[in-house]
Amino acid sequence: MSVHSKPLYLITGNEGFNYFRDDPRIVTLGTDHDGAMNIFLRILKYTLLQIRISHLLLKINKKCDLFIFFLGGEDLVFPMIIAKIFKKKVVVIFSGSSVHTLYYDNLVFGLKILTNINCTLCYKIVLYSERLIKEWNLERYQNKILIAQNHIVDLSNFRVETPLSERPPLIGYFGRLSKEKGIINFIQSLPILLQRLPELQVIIGGNGAQYQYIMTYIDENNLTDHVKIIGWVPHKDLPKYLNGLRLVVIPSYTEGLPNIMLEAMACGTPVLTTLVGAIPDVIQDGITGFIMTDNSPECIAENITRAIQSADLGNVGKNGEFFVQNNYSLEEVTKKWKWVVNDIRY
Repeated sequence: MSVHSKPLYLITGNEGFNYFRDDPRIVTLGTDHDGAMNIFLRILKYTLLQIRISHLLLKINKKCDLFIFFLGGEDLVFPMIIAKIFKKKVVVIFSGSSVHTLYYDNLVFGLKILTNINCTLCYKIVLYSERLIKEWNLERYQNKILIAQNHIVDLSNFRVETPLSERPPLIGYFGRLSKEKGIINFIQSLPILLQRLPELQVIIGGNGAQYQYIMTYIDENNLTDHVKIIGWVPHKDLPKYLNGLRLVVIPSYTEGLPNIMLEAMACGTPVLTTLVGAIPDVIQDGITGFIMTDNSPECIAENITRAIQSADLGNVGKNGEFFVQNNYSLEEVTKKWKWVVNDIRY
């Protein structure tokens, strides 16, 4: 994908391709990808994906001076090699760390190797917080790291529609149903939580490997009257859900800077989260959100109770809304990127 050539080329797949395919500003090239539960099939599919992306890079190679690898691009070794063969600059923007995201996965060792190769070969690495250098073990690449915010919240869609005081006693989780997201801990906190707050209702949006475990746990612990699983929520529908909640819970073991946190805040919805990734750059406990010291079920239940019963809950929601408006609008993020673009170009 080139950022400075005209036209701009975008290689993406699945929903990204459908979203950008008719955008006249971009030449969009599609390559779909789906996962697999079997480890050998996953490796095969991922290898084929890299080959398809490499083939597309070859097609646009002469039209581009710079390639930007994003959304998992830290592991795309085949495309990186193609780019280096043709002496192209490659910038890797970490939207997250696949190594940390898949910490519990059997493929994590292989991903570490791929990430190290790409970080060694690339021209620049862009992170959105200095905190991530140490957390993602990138200290050895310090000399090529640039810090720039790459999260933009669409404030025309993510905004307060329903005042917090008018919302029902409903809390929510939105994201992958996977171990590193802490969703199992969250589910296991609910029996404790509902003893303290019996009127509370819970909504869970997402899908993933832990879906069946979650459904079974809810059924076996008689939680069906309090917990609703709605599956994956299209991005366009998120504002509606976020405007119905009094709290969003993010119990992750690892994060970069979660979009759902910023989008919830833009909707005036307070967030309770673990202190990981770049989250401390945004959340101050009791001011712009709520922080829990760990994500054990007991700690989650205790802190949800603390947040819901806080006399300052409304002010926290307003502070979070203003923070996102002042830091994550298109205009603000564009300002922060100007010096990074100049650094990359020259």
